[in-house]
Amino acid sequence: MKRAERTQQKTPHKKEKRGAASPTEKKTVPGITMPNVKSDKFAAELKKMKVITPSTVASRFELRLSIARQFLKELESKGMIKFVSKSSNLRIYKPAD
Repeated sequence: MKRAERTQQKTPHKKEKRGAASPTEKKTVPGITMPNVKSDKFAAELKKMKVITPSTVASRFELRLSIARQFLKELESKGMIKFVSKSSNLRIYKPAD
């Protein structure tokens, strides 16, 4: 019994991970909801872009790539952007005039 007690005293307790978030800190998941299409800020930002791809939209508006793809399809159906080209895994759009 004494031997078990000594080994417990010698071994240090596990330390918390440095990168772990505190319980009060909330983690945010980017891009679960689509941004508002009708906002003026969003329309102005799209018009500035020469070429629009899902990856550029995802990085600019902090969206997930799958959400950005759906979002671009919606914008195309509304006439805000025009389809230019497609490869096996990339669609390219440009702002509508």
